[in-house]
Amino acid sequence: MLHVTPLEQARNLPLWRRPISLLFLMAAAMPIAFATWSALLNNFVIEVAQFDGADIGWLHTVREIPGFFAIGVIALIMFIREQVLGVVSLILLGVATAVTAWFPSLGGILTITMLSSIGFHYYETVNQSLQLQWLPKDRAPQILGWLLAAGSAATLVAYGAIVLLWDALGLTYNIVYMMAGGVTALIALFCLLAYPQFEAPNPQVKKFVLRRRYWLYYAMQFMAGARRQIFTVFAGFMMVERFGFEVHEVTSLYLINLVANMVLAPVFGKIVARFGERRALVFEYAGLAVVFLLYGGIYWFGWGVLLASILYVVDHMFFALALALKTYFQKIADPGDIAPTAAVAFTINHIAAVFLPALLGYLWLVSPGAVFFLAAAMAGISLMLALLIPRHPEPGRETIFARGLPAPAE
Repeated sequence: MLHVTPLEQARNLPLWRRPISLLFLMAAAMPIAFATWSALLNNFVIEVAQFDGADIGWLHTVREIPGFFAIGVIALIMFIREQVLGVVSLILLGVATAVTAWFPSLGGILTITMLSSIGFHYYETVNQSLQLQWLPKDRAPQILGWLLAAGSAATLVAYGAIVLLWDALGLTYNIVYMMAGGVTALIALFCLLAYPQFEAPNPQVKKFVLRRRYWLYYAMQFMAGARRQIFTVFAGFMMVERFGFEVHEVTSLYLINLVANMVLAPVFGKIVARFGERRALVFEYAGLAVVFLLYGGIYWFGWGVLLASILYVVDHMFFALALALKTYFQKIADPGDIAPTAAVAFTINHIAAVFLPALLGYLWLVSPGAVFFLAAAMAGISLMLALLIPRHPEPGRETIFARGLPAPAE
């Protein structure tokens, strides 16, 4: 039988067995598998399966389908504790990543991608819920920044090994995928066995929740999902297809991103705490609009690989400010709404992600630059939405149009 420990009693546990320590351990485990899969993916599918732009678009469409059905978490937590579901999902991600290279065909890659994606998206849905339930509001931005930094630090060792040893030891896709996925699965298994089940003070609503007063949060989640897909799918693909980057060169960019996140993510957390979610998100979306416009210029005006590499790093840095969207919701939400709304938000985030990669894959074949100009327009819409966030959001003050009004029930 699982041992349940209320959060207020968890402070009496050894430091390594406390809820925040578990969050840090899971934050380190997930990107070892997922980020390694991402770093090798473009080279793997082009060299082994001869993917073109349309194929990569379909792969990412398949990868996002489980995210669209993240709402299923609401049904699962009626029977499984959130903490257990999150760790089991992390194990699935690790195992699926480990066997990725065993299926070097379009059908095989799509199938194993679907399995790893179920693990990733269900873990991320539950993890976001646990973070917002377990972290105090006054410290959440800073701790979320440190959690991002922990994930970057854990992945740094794996990426450094790829860059230094890929050619020197003749590493293969199979070896790297098995090692990365295996480490993630083992850490997740340790999390399952070594930690008690933590109980937050506010019971979560175990049913579908869609409240009118959260409309701005839903809209920003939708735009974030659409915009992020263009970077995730096509920015790295551009570096391989247009500039001929090899595995160790792509991974070098990821290494730079990791170091930047380790240094800047805690700083971004302090910035959000100091200046508020509104200003942080406005800065992020304005910066992303400029970055995507310059991406488009690479194809339309023939700008070179140096600019593309710089933009790739800057783009990734801006996304770290997305923690402000989490803390915005934490401030406006009813405490019992966090788990079901995390599932609903993940589904909304992936509405565009299900069809956009495949659709834009065909546009990519005609005009790659137009894909990035479309992303700049999406960043502009996100910027306008961010301007609707009040300086001090709270229940009843979810937008600038609801100042001082009592929070409605729906």
